[in-house]
Order: sequence, then structure tokens, then C-alpha cells
Amino acid sequence: MQTAEIRRRWLQYFGDRGHTVVPSASLVSDDPSLLFTVAGMVPFIPYLTGLIPAPYPRATSVQKCIRTNDIEEVGKTPRHGTFFQMNGNFSFGDYFKEQAIQYAWEFLTSPEPDGGLGFSPDDLWVTVYEDDDEAIAFWKQHSSLPDERIQRLGKDTNYWSTGQPGPAGPCSEIFFDRGPEYGIDGGPATDDDRYVEIWNLVFMQYQIADVRSKYDFEITGELPNKNIDTGMGLERVAFIKQGVDNMYEIDQVRPVLDKAAEVSGRRYGAVHEDDVRMRVIADHVRSSLMLIADGVTPSNEGRGYILRRLLRRTVRAMRLLGVEGATFPELFPASRDAMRDAYPEVASDYDRISRIAYAEEETFLRTLAQGTTILDVAVDRAKQDNQPSIGGDTAFLLHDTFGFPIDLTMEMAEEAGVHVDRTAFDTLMSEQRARAKADAKSKKTALADLSVYSAFRASGETTFLGYDALEAESRVLGLIVDGQSVDRAVAGDIAEVVLSETTLYAESGGQDADQGSIVGNGFDLEVLDVQRPVSGLWSHKVQVRSGEVGVGDAATTVVDAEYRRGATQAHSATHLVNAALRDILGPEALQAGSYNKSGYMRLDFSWSQPVSLETRSEIEEVVNTAIRSDLEVSTRIMPLDQAKELGAQALFGEKYGAEVRMVDIGGPWSRELCGGTHVASSSQVGLVNLVGESSVGSTNRRVEALVGLEGFRDLAVERTIVSQLSSALKAPRADLPTRVQSLMEDLRVAQKRIAEFESAGLQQRVPAIARQATTIGGTTVVAESVENLGSADDLRSLATGVRAQLGDGAAVVVLGAVVNDKPAVIVATNDAARAAGIQAGPLAKEAAGVLGGGGGGKPDLAQGGGTNAAALPEALRAVTARLSA
Repeated sequence: MQTAEIRRRWLQYFGDRGHTVVPSASLVSDDPSLLFTVAGMVPFIPYLTGLIPAPYPRATSVQKCIRTNDIEEVGKTPRHGTFFQMNGNFSFGDYFKEQAIQYAWEFLTSPEPDGGLGFSPDDLWVTVYEDDDEAIAFWKQHSSLPDERIQRLGKDTNYWSTGQPGPAGPCSEIFFDRGPEYGIDGGPATDDDRYVEIWNLVFMQYQIADVRSKYDFEITGELPNKNIDTGMGLERVAFIKQGVDNMYEIDQVRPVLDKAAEVSGRRYGAVHEDDVRMRVIADHVRSSLMLIADGVTPSNEGRGYILRRLLRRTVRAMRLLGVEGATFPELFPASRDAMRDAYPEVASDYDRISRIAYAEEETFLRTLAQGTTILDVAVDRAKQDNQPSIGGDTAFLLHDTFGFPIDLTMEMAEEAGVHVDRTAFDTLMSEQRARAKADAKSKKTALADLSVYSAFRASGETTFLGYDALEAESRVLGLIVDGQSVDRAVAGDIAEVVLSETTLYAESGGQDADQGSIVGNGFDLEVLDVQRPVSGLWSHKVQVRSGEVGVGDAATTVVDAEYRRGATQAHSATHLVNAALRDILGPEALQAGSYNKSGYMRLDFSWSQPVSLETRSEIEEVVNTAIRSDLEVSTRIMPLDQAKELGAQALFGEKYGAEVRMVDIGGPWSRELCGGTHVASSSQVGLVNLVGESSVGSTNRRVEALVGLEGFRDLAVERTIVSQLSSALKAPRADLPTRVQSLMEDLRVAQKRIAEFESAGLQQRVPAIARQATTIGGTTVVAESVENLGSADDLRSLATGVRAQLGDGAAVVVLGAVVNDKPAVIVATNDAARAAGIQAGPLAKEAAGVLGGGGGGKPDLAQGGGTNAAALPEALRAVTARLSA
């Protein structure tokens, strides 16, 4: 039975039994604590926990999921997959334990011609929580299982909770017995791979508190509305129904495995290590395909890092199979064709997907050889010095400069017989993140724990009135201070205010939050931020400037009109730039993210090459021509499918409801799904001044612009600078480029002549330095400090020049200098010295250790450095002492 057929039968079965069929949510999770959707229940958590009222009493879905916590097990076990699909049926206060058990048994054991999966009851086992007599009674009533195939297990396997106060409950798991050839007798209690868990039924029936651990807590009572959350692993059922040994051999995955075998010339099933690599490739290519389809792009942080890690592990695995060239153009189409029936978007959007994947492979192949050389040098140095590990700084360099995921560096190091100083690497990564995020201790993390919003959300949604008004009457539904719901907030407090209505825009869709205030009888609140912590609810972070505000108070929201004007200009400008990019570069220049606020906008788009100055000018002209044309800006609310039929552009990774807001500027020329605020006509944008274009990854570019008055001010500054240059260079504006180029050429010639004089001067010092040679154990040694030099290249030139003066006998030159206020040492050895076992690298490292730094290099020439210039004489003595030993 094909995987798509199992999926179809699942949705048909539960749809026929009153369940709302819910499409899979994106792999990019709404939950701020998760990078990805890691389980089938994740999109339903707000309903299961009561945070948001469920829009239907029962539901079913086949949810796309990604888990990477056990990525090292991929390919080694029959069931670990990075990407997988979870079939789920859910009840929100509707049916409960008995009906869930009855549904599960009926679907699994009904004959295939009747729409079931046709499992033999003789192959199935069930586990239940040890105290759940009720579940056991229902299993006996609705199944034909004998008592010995219903096993009681403890909380560690058969009890569900989040590890936090809230809902919890026992669960019951269904296992398939693969037979005695796969393991021992005894059922799932043995924890043997012979028994494959295929379905987990969670009975969410209790409220817990005093939580000491995930399995140690107090049950305070039963939930008023008991919920059902079940999950059946689609890939696990597929490999059983298809009669193969693991999930990598099912119809949706095996084609990639076969293609990897074909490209590499290796036979699957011949060598265990090769089999593991082929399974890793098949899993990672499919996972990457699905992630890119949901809008994730490679980067060095967050979700993008996970994707990059998967792609680069794939390249590495193919190299270990003997293939050093690009393989994604063969592997990815195989995965696309295997997945297109279940997910048509991987075919319709394949041009974008393939462009991102292929570019990442090309980039990594270019850097892999260079990075591998750096790692090999570090490994050799560690072995020479009898060290068990390479430094965290090397791993960080490989990660930061060459894009090596840390687990790849660790794998390669372990293959070479050493470890990586992971603690030092993590420290360097933390320091980098701290620097990168110093400006944004994210607003969102300042919001309270989401559970505190559930009572407010249960009262209804916040109504946003800001499209048509800047002020509106409202009422305070809730107040939160320091993460706790409170009745009042007083002057000086930083608080969150939840309102029934608001005109203040919450940050979303790339648009920054509005500025403004909330006022009422006896209080004045400055709005610091506006967010949507849960769907449908606005949270206003405020500082109480004066007075005291309480729950239930009447309030008026007031948007800063000047800021809103600038924000609407910037957001509409973003749409205009997006349309212009597609006009000039083509439809493949797809938006990949944006940010706009009053006076400023930036837009990321799929493009792998820098945009020339001429093209940027062309884009800018198209945008400002559209502004001058005074195009109408219109908005319409309509069903998502209708908007897509009309050609509305949707942002990849963005989540849309059944109804969407479509924004047109000039009709279909600029047509996007957008919830932001906009000008009434394009002329109100005023001016768009493109001020920057840069790379944000191997497959994305970013354009930045100043908008409206900020754009004019920037142009005015440039005009002043041009006027000053024209006056200083005594040249009219039109001649400035030629005049500056001429001056630069004159400067280049002068610098070249200066360098020639300096080089000649350096070489004149060589004989005097060579005369300082002494003999240590039959080796001629020059160890001298040459004071200050302009560059390390100058020091290297001196060292090799002196070495050439010392003849054919064993000779070592060690020169130290201060370069740019830091000490540097160069060690040079000749052929005879190396034949005697003297290598430059260890000597440079010896000197660098005294200087408070590090060093190394080739046997004939090596360099070291540090921070303590005063220690140069001691560093030179340390080298001569080592030569004397």
C-alpha cells in the first residue's frame, strides 16, 4: 500500500466520522519556543490546553513534522527520520477514551476493501498506563486482543504531560510485532526493535500542579473538558504495509536512496557503512526539500542552520561514497517526484526550491576543500603535540567562515582520531550571538508566558480598528506585570495591556509596531511595543506615565499620526520595490522576508548574484515612476484560494487563514496578501531612495531604502558632499568620477614606488642580520628581533632572505617584530634542517605561546603571534632553548 494511499484512507475514515479535515500546518511552527512543528499535535496545542477556544469539536490531519534532536540516529535505525508525517485525530471536549480506542482498532484491522489498513489482530500489541483500568476495559471490549498482549507500563512511557502545570493524562500505544526474526519475545515491555510503535492515543483528562519533573507531579482534579490527541506515524505504517525493513525504503524515500547508489556506483545492501550513508542522504534530501518548500533558507542561525546542516551532511555523505562533484541536480528531482502526489507544491515551486538547494551545494563544495585542509592541519598539529582534541577556535573558524556545521567538524575530527573542544566552541558561539543580538533582547521574549493569556483569549478576540482610524474607544480586558495577571498597574510600572479594541498595529508581516499611547480617566500609558502573543489577541507593552489603570477601565488608543504616516509609506514602498524587482530581474526574484518602519524599509529576495549599480538605478526608477503615477491602493477581503487565483503573491513561510486581505497597487502589477497598513495612493509614498544592496546568504540578497522625508534628507546630504568634493577638487560635478579615478591612479603608482623602496631597504638589512648567526648543535641559528615592521609579509621576506644567506648546511631563522602594535614571529628552515628533523611549525608555536597567542604552519615556514610585545626577547630565547634541548 503506497504512502499516499494510507494518508488518503486516514483522512477519509475520520472525515466520514465527523472530523474536520485540517490541512497540514507549515513546518515552521507558530510556537515561539519551537523552531519547527515537531509533532502532529503542535498546531492544536492552543485548543488542547484551552488557550484558544477550538473552532471545531473534532479534527483530523496529516501533519508535516521535523525533528533533529536525534539526527545522529538517522540511517542507523529503521524508524528515525528527520522529516516525517503524523496522522492525528483530535477531540476537544467531544468523544473520549472509549471512542478513541474503538476508532483506532477499527481503522487498523478493518479489511483493505472496506477502507481500513487490514492489519491482523495477531500482529498487534497494546500498552496502557499501569493504573488505567478504564482503558484496559475498553480495549478488551472493542478488540480481540488477549490479556497477555495488553501490557501495563509506567509514567515514563505511558503518561503525557508538558512538564508544566496544566493538562495531562495517561496514554495507550499500539505496536506491530515484526516477528521472531527481528528480536526477542515479550512484547513492547522488552523495548526491543522487534515491536514498532505505530499509534499513540493520549487521554488528556487531568489537571496537574506542583510539577517537580515531567513524571513527578500532583493531580489536582479532572479537566472539565477532556481531550483526545492521537498520532499514527505514517512512515512507520508505510514500511510495514510495503513489506520493507525501514522507513528509508518506502515509496516516498527509496527513489533518492536508489539515485545515490546509482550516482556513486555503490550497491545498496553490500556494505553496512555505505547503506547508512545512503539512508542519511535519502532522509536529508527529502527533509531539505520539504523545509525549503515551506520557506526556510540556509543560514548560520536558527531554522536556516538546521537546513544548512542537513544539506551539508548530504554533501559529506556523498563524498564518503566517492562522489566529489555536485549531486543535488540528480538527488532532489528524485525526491520531488516521490513527494509531489502528497505535496504538489514541491513540484510547482521546484524552480525556487532547486535554486536554493543547488546554490548551497555549490557554495559548500567551493569551501569544503579549503576547510578540510584547515581541519587536517589542526588534526596533525594536535597529534604532533599529543593533544586529544583540536581547539574550539578552529571549529568556530570552520563554522563561521567556511560554513561547517559543528557536528560535521566533530564527525570528521573523530574519524581522524581526535575530538573537538566543544566547550570552547560553544563559548565562542555564545559570544557571537550576544554581539549579534545586543540590540534586540527580543521584544517577544519580554512577553509573559503564553498560559497567562488563555483567560483573556477565552473572552474573545481583539478587534483591530486601525485601518480606518487612529483613535478608538476600548476597554481593558487584562493587565500583566512581571508575567503575572494583575488587577491594576500604577505610575512607573512596565505592563502589558490587553484591550477589546485597538487602533495600534501589532508587529507582523514585516511591519514594526505602531507608536502611540493609551489614555483614560486618570491614567496615561506610553506604548512601547505591540505584539500578538496568541492568535487573535493584541498585547500592548506600556509604561504607566501617570495615574493608575485597572481591569475593566474604559480606555482610548491613540496612534502617533506622524509615525503611522511614515510606516504606511514604508510598507507600501516595500510592495513597490517587490513589484519592481520582479519586473527587472524576473519572477524568480521572490520575496524572502522584509522589515519596514517609519522612514525605512528592507526587502530580502531570492537571488544569488550581486545587483549591479545600473540595475539598482533601474529598480529605483521603476519604483519612483510608480509613485509619480499616483496608482490606486486598494484592499479586499476574500478566500485564500480566490486571492491565489487572482495572482496574489504570498510570502513563503507566512501563515494565512481561510480568508485573507489582498492589497493591490495599480491593480495586478503589485498584488500581495498583506495585513499591514498602507497609503491610499502610491503618490503618498513620496520618494524611495535605495541606499544599500547586500548578501544575506548564498541564495538571498537584500535591498534597503529610505522612504519619504528620510529618503529626501539622505539625498540632500549626498548633494552637500558632492558640492564639497567639487569645490575641493576644483572640478565640476560631472567630472568628479574622472578626477577621483585619476587621483586614485596617481596614489596607486606612488604606493607602488614606496613599496619598492621599502622592499629594497629591507633586503639591505639581510646581510647584517645573517651575520648574527650562531651555531647550536651543528645547526646555524639566527634568532633576532627586528623591531617594528609594516606587515607580516615584510617579516616573512626578511626571514626567507636571511635563510638564503646561510648556505646549504642545516639552518634555522627566527625573526620577531612588532606589526601593527602586536608581536609576530616568523620561523624559516632550510632543506638540511628539515632533514635533521627540525620543522618550523612547532618552533613558531613555542614562540607564540610565550607571546600569549598561537602559531603554526608548514615545516619550512611558519608564523606565530600574540598580545604581549614585551615578551619578544623571551620568545626568541624559548626557541633557541628548544633547539638546544
